[in-house]
Formats: sequence, C-alpha cells, structure tokens
Amino acid sequence: MSAGDDRNAIQSTNRVLSLYQELRQRGVSNLDELFAELKLPPEEHARRRAELIALGLIVPTSTTHATRADLKSGTWESGPDTVAVVDPEIALLRMLQQERERLREHLDESDRAYSTLEALVEKFLRPGSLNGSEVEVELLSDYRRIQQVLEDITDVIQHNLASMHVTALVREVADRVLNRDLRQIENGVRIRAIYHQRITASPEAAEMLRRRVEVGVEIRLSPAVPMNMIIADQQFAVLPAHPDDRAAGAILARGPALVRSYLALYEHCWHTATPYGDDLAAERGGDGLSEQQRAALKMLASGMKDEKIARSLGVSLRTVSRMLSELMQELGASSRFEAGVRAYRLGWLD
Repeated sequence: MSAGDDRNAIQSTNRVLSLYQELRQRGVSNLDELFAELKLPPEEHARRRAELIALGLIVPTSTTHATRADLKSGTWESGPDTVAVVDPEIALLRMLQQERERLREHLDESDRAYSTLEALVEKFLRPGSLNGSEVEVELLSDYRRIQQVLEDITDVIQHNLASMHVTALVREVADRVLNRDLRQIENGVRIRAIYHQRITASPEAAEMLRRRVEVGVEIRLSPAVPMNMIIADQQFAVLPAHPDDRAAGAILARGPALVRSYLALYEHCWHTATPYGDDLAAERGGDGLSEQQRAALKMLASGMKDEKIARSLGVSLRTVSRMLSELMQELGASSRFEAGVRAYRLGWLD
C-alpha cells in the first residue's frame, strides 16, 4: 500500500470516528440531517452510513428497531433514515463475537476440505506412490485432456524439464511455451529441448528457437528425432501412443521406475545432438587442430582411456587431460563422450 493510500485510510477512519462522536451526543438522529449539517458531500452519505453500520456503531431505527439479525438477513425495512447509537463497548463485544463466528465458519470449511482430501488420498494415493516404487500408465485420447495434463505437469516441475519435438510448434503454442519457460527458469528449473534440424529452414521456427535460448532454454538439433516426448523431474513422461499417428493420442507414464527408461533414451539423443547455433563450428572443419589433437580426439571417440591415450601419444597424463579439456571447451561439450560424438558429427575426425 502506498503512502497516499495510508493517508486516505487514516482520513476515512477519522471521518467515521468524528461522525460517531457527533451521533453519541445526539443519541437518536436522522443521518441525512446530520450529514447536511456537517456539509458532508452527498456522494459520501451511503458509504459513511454503511461503514458505521458495519462497525456496529449505529443501528437503523424508526417506529420499529432493527436488530443485528434483521440487518444480516435483510428482512428489516427502514423508514426515515433514523439511527440509534450503540455504546462503543457493546459494539466492540459484538465485533469480537462476529469475528469468532467468522473464524468458526472458516474452521468448519477447513475441516470439510481436510476430510475431502483424506478421502482423495485414501482412494487415489496408493501405497508406494510416495516412495517411487509404483508405476502407472494412462492412455490419453482426448486432445483437451492431453493439453490439461501437459499444463498440470509443467506447473509442478521443480528441477528438470526435458522435451524433444519432431516438428516446430505453431505460433500460438510457441508463445505460450515461451511464457512458461520464463516462469520455470525463474523458479530454478533446467529446461532442455531437442528439435529436428530441418525446422531451422523456417524463419519463424528459427526465431522461436532463438527466443527460447535467450531466456535460458538449452536447445539442441538432431537429424533424427524418434518421437515427441516430454519428461518432468523423472516423475512424469508424456509420449505418443503411436509415433506415426498423432491421432492415436498420448501415453502418460508416472513413477521414476518407468520414467528413468525414457530419460535414458532422451540422454542418448541429447548427447548425439548439436547445440543450437553450433552449425557455424562445422565451417571451421577442425582445420585449426594439430595432428596430436586430432589423434587424441579419434582415440577419445573410440572410447580409449586417458592413460592409454597418453601412452599412445608419448606424453604425460597431465598433458592429455589439459589437451582434452581444451578440446571440450572448443567443442562446447559438457563431457568427454559428448566431445567425441560432436567432433565426429562436425567432421573433425575425417
């Protein structure tokens, strides 16, 4: 709340208290007459009257007196705008009672909600679902249900979101995904996505990839993407029921024991894919490599250990470690296996 709002609230409270003090001196008064005497603007009449009644400081009265129950039920019909003043101690006690009733109603609602949750847990949260020992597979045939599942999953991600896409997203979906990327990355979620490399031929798709990379999404391209897939926190995986028939629906897999298998497939595709934007590296063709570096890369790609590479090259193990570290940095690889794969894909080992 701004300082201006604070001042307005204080002024409003002071005005109500001044009206109440004036009414206490009069006992029973006609509010319209009082407002006119005090030169209160007409647009404030209804608001001040409502505030005084809500605080329990006045009660409407005429030939018959309005009780609080009458006011609450709305059955009382007022005559001339005449009110009786309530003693402040009585008003305070009534407000405390009203607050107790409100809290009691809130507690009753909480008890009902808790009972409902207990029933849901007993019915749907079966033994084993909390420790990850249970797996579950659900076939999703309705498009709306699939979209709702995707929204639900992405809302509960805490650590990692991995996806692969055979085709580019349409503009409307891409905008929604970008907004979701921003929220998740701000919450510390690592987001990775693999796309088929042919989508970069579309300027719109290339722009979408660029925007995702700018907000922090890790993008890689591959000449072969087996299927659409989304994996969240090793807990959920969504993949097509039939890779060649989108109308067949999707499969929702739950439980780490099952999802880990899909994640292993994803990691293989990830390490054999090329980081988006690294296509320029292929133009260099590895011409800047020394024969020793090229030989080290070939041995690395073949799976040879550092000790054997050092013996083959006739250098120390420390030299090999430094050389491979420099090559990994040049290739933008996060592991030695990835460096070997990427060097092969870029033609550096030919």
